Parts: sequence; C-alpha cells; structure tokens
Amino acid sequence: MAASNTSSGNRSMESRTGRTKQRYNTKGERLVAGVVPLSADKYYVMLIQSTRRKGWVLPKGGWELDEECHEAAAREAWEEAGIVVQINYDLGDIQDTRPPKKNPLKEKERSLYRFFEATVTSEEPEWPEKDKRERKWYTYAEATELLKERPELQAALDLSTIKR
Repeated sequence: MAASNTSSGNRSMESRTGRTKQRYNTKGERLVAGVVPLSADKYYVMLIQSTRRKGWVLPKGGWELDEECHEAAAREAWEEAGIVVQINYDLGDIQDTRPPKKNPLKEKERSLYRFFEATVTSEEPEWPEKDKRERKWYTYAEATELLKERPELQAALDLSTIKR
C-alpha cells in the first residue's frame, strides 16, 4: 500500500461516537483499525491511556463504512492521541485472542484488528479526547511491558520496525 499523509487542517474537534456505521465481517467480528505510531527515528512508540481500564494502549477504534481502513486508523490516531501521522505500512490482520465480550445483542462479540505502522508528523496541543487520555512516548522495552496484558497490541508492536 502506498504511504498516505493525513493532515489535521480539515479535522473537526468532535470524536465519532456510536456504532451505527461500524463494519463487521462475515463472522460477526467488529473490524478495528489502529496505528503503531513511531517517532521519525523509530526509537519510540506513542501509547495512550485506555479509557476503559487502567493502563496504556495503541490508538485504535472502529473502522466505519464511509472510510478506507488506513483512513480509520489515521482518524483514530487524531481523535485519541492528537497526532497527525503518515501511514507507512499495513501490518495486517491480528486476531483478538482475549475472551469474548458479553454483549446482550450478540452471543459473542470479537474484534479483528488491522494495524498500520505510522510516523508521527505532528503532535497537536488540542484534540478530541484530550480530556480523557494522556499520551506518552515509550521505548520498545517499556511498551512491551505496558502491553503485556494485550496480546493483540503487543503483536502489532512486534510487527512494526521499531528499533529494539
């Protein structure tokens, strides 16, 4: 896939909410797009605080019907971390190996993740989820420790070209 550059010039400060435009595959898995946001020198990865549980995660969220997967990943990076990114590589699909969420509408809802390696080109002072999330740069060793409870996020980091 060709690299694409996204800018925040035309971005609204509102996060998308709800799942009315959410994509699901034929197995009923929610399709999630995310980024492994690296510094230009590839020595650091940016993680964000999770809003649902304690700890740190990669920026990610639902891939919606009106966008390409890499666009969803870049949008999530902007909404959750306040970063503008250049998508470099498609890291492929990563299966969610955690126990399924209990959802009254669905018997078992799982997610299928598609991550992209990205270079952070700008860190903006204001972003949609600034009040909910902190962002911070970590080395590979630090990020590996912080993501140990999230095997799907660890797999994405391991697929990236971050310097170890």
